[in-house]
Amino acid sequence: MAEDLVLDTAIRDWVLVPLSVVMVLIGILRYFVAKLMRSSQALDLKIVREGQLILRARSLRAAAGFVPAKSFRARRFYYTNEENGLLHVPKGQAQNTQAQMFSDPNMAMDMMKKNLSMIIPQTLTFAWVNFFFSGFVAAKIPFPLTPRFRSMLQNGIDLSTVDVSYVSSRSWYFLNLFGLRGLFSLILGEENAMDDTQRMMQMGGFGVDPTKNLSTEKDGLDIIQHEWALPKIEQRAEQILRKLVK
Repeated sequence: MAEDLVLDTAIRDWVLVPLSVVMVLIGILRYFVAKLMRSSQALDLKIVREGQLILRARSLRAAAGFVPAKSFRARRFYYTNEENGLLHVPKGQAQNTQAQMFSDPNMAMDMMKKNLSMIIPQTLTFAWVNFFFSGFVAAKIPFPLTPRFRSMLQNGIDLSTVDVSYVSSRSWYFLNLFGLRGLFSLILGEENAMDDTQRMMQMGGFGVDPTKNLSTEKDGLDIIQHEWALPKIEQRAEQILRKLVK
């Protein structure tokens, strides 16, 4: 049977609250440091054009039901035909983002700066948490959980009798590390929100290939089934107006 614990208020005042405040302050500081280290680059006209093209293709897919079938087929052919479609990318023109990164020293330097701006603060913060707050039960989640969450929520506590809903200080650090995106979006703005999960996934990568996005949108337009969403719209509007008048 899992044991219920009574948490000391001093743990809340000297472990839980300081750890949360420090994580928020480090995230904000890391954003401004990364902003200062970021080098100014001119916009690539081709990348901007491809981004706008992807947005137009997504809008067409989202509003396909409000376009007549003949018009939709014409638009889809304009985007996806194999000869000169806007979304069609010939095999020989696919970009190699890895080779592009190594050929452009500025891109490689920006990638290294982004990785360093994340690795160094998080390494120092984890060492600080592990040295001063290791072994504390910092909080309790107000809803029950299955034993599968024990390894995620009780990192650093080797007691199987403690209820799974209790969170250790080390696990609280990781929860703040990966769960503060919403708070950073309120503080720094939606576009400037710090997403450590996405940064960790991109640390070993070499950027995003825009040709893959074009191919994905092309496949999406090819498989979509058009269904006219406005049959007899005049009669339906008349019925709605009659109901409102009554």
